Amino acid sequence: MSTWSRFRLSAQNSRLPDPSEQSPQPLPFPGPWVGGVALILAPLLLLAGVLLRLPFHFFFPQQLAAFQSHPARMAAAYSLFAVGNVLLWPAVATLCIAISSRRPAWAIWGGTLAITGLFARTHSAGIDHLAFQLVRVQNLGAASKAVADSYGAYDIFHALSFAAFFGWMVLAIGAYLAGVLGLIRSVALALMSILMLGTLKGTSLTSVIAAGGLCVAFVPFGFQVLRQGSVPDRRRSLLQALAAIGVIMLFLFLGPRA
Repeated sequence: MSTWSRFRLSAQNSRLPDPSEQSPQPLPFPGPWVGGVALILAPLLLLAGVLLRLPFHFFFPQQLAAFQSHPARMAAAYSLFAVGNVLLWPAVATLCIAISSRRPAWAIWGGTLAITGLFARTHSAGIDHLAFQLVRVQNLGAASKAVADSYGAYDIFHALSFAAFFGWMVLAIGAYLAGVLGLIRSVALALMSILMLGTLKGTSLTSVIAAGGLCVAFVPFGFQVLRQGSVPDRRRSLLQALAAIGVIMLFLFLGPRA
């Protein structure tokens, strides 16, 4: 019996019966289709963003200078990284569902810490976007001075940085102990703890290792989840997925014109 099937069976058995209820037990959120696709796309987008900014030094003055000389490339790099980071929440949630059938405590704490760390990275992505706009609407010198003068400023999300480092290690240990990921893929997942966090962090060797390790850990597991998912009406699921993609593309097209 697959890990996903065991979780569904345990969820059904742990629920008090209701004789008046005729509908079947729903799949655990976010479900195998959303979770499986996120497990595949999120690490690939993250790695693409990391590789696009590879030629430039990782510290903020060089990142701002790179945006001035290569605005389209740097905007794409940071956008891909940010989208991949956001897509990691359903990916992590899906992994936690698989872990929870055997190691619930590791799933709870690993998932909580890892997803909390994702919020910290999303906050940094907003700061990065503003800094790049300062280069565009003012100049490189003004943008560099603004970032340098405020670089050490405290914010509440800075206190969550520990979650971005330790969450992946806790999650990797839980995945290994639960038998969801083997030793190699669990170690690859734990490498995400070395991914740099903060304002305008470019690509270093550790960034490539971390993003590559995430691909090794998550992409095969994503295909495994998709194969195990039970979909009663595939045509309806496909139409729903296409509708969701259409809505997202519409917002992306209309957003710059709003």
